[in-house]
Amino acid sequence: MRQSHLFTKTRKEAPRDEESTNAKLLIRGGFINKEMAGVYAYLPLGLRVLNNISNIIREEMDAAGGQELFMTVLQDKDTWERTGRWDDKVVDSWFKTSLKNGTELGLGFTHEEAIAKIMTNHIASYKDLPLYAYQIQTKFRNEARAKAGLMRGREFSMKDLYSFSKNKEEHETFYEKMKDVYMRVFTRLGMGDKTYLTISSGGSFSKYSYEFQTISDAGEDTIYIVDEEKKIAINKDDFTDEVLADFNVTVAKDDLRQERSIEVGDIYSLGHKFSEAFGLTYKNEQGEDELVYMGSYGMSPSRLMGAIVELNHDDNGIMWPESVAPYRVHLVNLHAQNDEVSAFADEIYTALQGAGVAVLYDDRREAGIGEKLKDSDLVGIPLRAIISEKNGAQIELKKRKEKDAHLVSKEQLLSLVSK
Repeated sequence: MRQSHLFTKTRKEAPRDEESTNAKLLIRGGFINKEMAGVYAYLPLGLRVLNNISNIIREEMDAAGGQELFMTVLQDKDTWERTGRWDDKVVDSWFKTSLKNGTELGLGFTHEEAIAKIMTNHIASYKDLPLYAYQIQTKFRNEARAKAGLMRGREFSMKDLYSFSKNKEEHETFYEKMKDVYMRVFTRLGMGDKTYLTISSGGSFSKYSYEFQTISDAGEDTIYIVDEEKKIAINKDDFTDEVLADFNVTVAKDDLRQERSIEVGDIYSLGHKFSEAFGLTYKNEQGEDELVYMGSYGMSPSRLMGAIVELNHDDNGIMWPESVAPYRVHLVNLHAQNDEVSAFADEIYTALQGAGVAVLYDDRREAGIGEKLKDSDLVGIPLRAIISEKNGAQIELKKRKEKDAHLVSKEQLLSLVSK
């Protein structure tokens, strides 16, 4: 992609009403556009990052046996009344609207009811189970106060996987598997070393559930680390002696390390709550009807994008992990008005594209050297390759997360980035 063709521009300042680092840097870098509080549009660079995150999630869900589908945002009132969750006293974050004929609708904030209803048409026998279905789509929540940039929005991207099992035992086998699957996702996103499997309240579904919390000063939650090696923590909120006893934690509460954290995923056992409400049953091997046992596994690509920025930035801008960066190489022509230099830069650009390397090429003629270098730091692509009059046929190569640069030849550059 030639940067001269990129319609987005960087900004020196972020909107004054933004408090979070992720929103400030993503807006300044031209990744997102703020429509209103808690609602952001994804511009070309931002969409590439969001898609990279979603694809990593998708690959791991597929590998775990998941089948992707896409459900509707518009939700039928009658569907949600079956579980009592249409009532604003039960769920206070609904966005609701109506058709011209007066029929009430909701904008989906989650999809347990919807998926259970769908599966009544597809699950009939024990031979149909287990089944794992997931979607990645937009969700809406009427947050009282949208804050923290992409990490708490009113409109956001969400991955939901729902498991359908014959019984609790079959469910728990998959449930335990998903703990490892989630950690693989976080590791691939470059945040595995700071992410903890966190014991949390199970709400109305079970005594305990699990969240995945990533240590960050920008987090809204507080966790206590109970096992550093196994990456296990307890959420500050069902932190009691009973919980410590249930999980055989022998360390005194006062001796556990406390950290601020960002919730980046959760997994729940749903049991029969939704299958019972919708008559979701299957015939067992004896021909008897049994309720399907369900589980729910959530993870937000957009929230993860915000969290990644919070974890990977300096005073100059973003430092994207290679796995999610919009491009792998930022090719910067410092002297685009010099025909000889530009010819060499064009040659490198063509060679990188030919090698299948995702590259953003700063070929702007009107931008000065200082502006180009500052923009490069702000956008945060992992590897910067500079073409200049001073270096001739050599390329100055610098990793975004490192201070030192070194000179390489065209062949060395191609060898390095093609690996």
